[in-house]
Amino acid sequence: MEKIDKSYIDTLNTLKQKIKTVQLKASLAVNSEMLLLYWEIGKTILEKQEQEGWGAKIIDNLSRDLRVSFPEVKGFSVRNLKYMRKFAETYPDSQFMQQLLHKLPWGHNVILIDKVKSPEERLWYANKAMEHGWSRNILVYQIESRLYQRQAVANKTSNFNNTLPSPQSELAHNMLKDPYKLDFLGLGTEAEEKELEAALVRHMKKFLLELGVGFAFVGQQYHLEIGGQDFYIDLLFYHLKLRCYVIIELKSREFKPEYAGKLNFYLSATDDLLRHPDDKPSIGILLCKNKNNILAEYALRDVNKPIGVSEYTLTQAIPEDIKTNLPTIDELEEEFAGILM
Repeated sequence: MEKIDKSYIDTLNTLKQKIKTVQLKASLAVNSEMLLLYWEIGKTILEKQEQEGWGAKIIDNLSRDLRVSFPEVKGFSVRNLKYMRKFAETYPDSQFMQQLLHKLPWGHNVILIDKVKSPEERLWYANKAMEHGWSRNILVYQIESRLYQRQAVANKTSNFNNTLPSPQSELAHNMLKDPYKLDFLGLGTEAEEKELEAALVRHMKKFLLELGVGFAFVGQQYHLEIGGQDFYIDLLFYHLKLRCYVIIELKSREFKPEYAGKLNFYLSATDDLLRHPDDKPSIGILLCKNKNNILAEYALRDVNKPIGVSEYTLTQAIPEDIKTNLPTIDELEEEFAGILM
């Protein structure tokens, strides 16, 4: 009887997974068709305004008549028709639009059009949103926190290319941010290392949001006994995608070359004492209040363990018009709950 029950449960789970897969494909197909329709409506409006001199008022008329003709269909408001026009204007190539954006809901595309002016930056956010399944709230938060500038185009300082094989080096480089925004801690800029570390542990869930997808917290002041002496790692993590330990050392002052030597020592010990044979080489991140890029680059040049050096920011005033549009920390935690791991 137990075997029958298990067989039934396995079969049920298999069928449920197939149904979910079909539902997802159907949802994506519907979304793709809708986006194409919106693009064609926007393109038609553009062409008529350019070729036949239609004025802005025509959108009001179209909205009224389309809603009368299709009362059961939502999405033909004046505001949405204006976004359709902007959508077609932003993406004049329908093939590009269909290949890239068909997996993104209309609301996400509206946010990208509204808040991101650079095509390269918009493409980056679109890919990240699809990769990580960001909701609209999360997408807005990432844009407003300038994630693209901090992660994609920042002048990062690391030796990953010299110490990690490909593609591990590329993945590690993409994971790194500069600066890391720790405003949520509510600390002043003069906070000392112990205070900073304690606040990060108290707000670990928020810190994990800032670190990015894949980080799992292992411990604070993680104890290592080496040569009969005690040593303590500030913060130890494991990265589920990189498949390696990540050590974060905190420095509440400007970067000094000797910091890299100590972190290199911790990485050697971690690889020897903690690393599983299937794990990739451990990675270190030095979070400093400030850093001189030239000093940091020289300090890392001949270090044989992978280390990145980044700055962090604490309190920083947020313009009121942006602040009112940002989701709360509680909303962000709820949104990220399903993708942190």
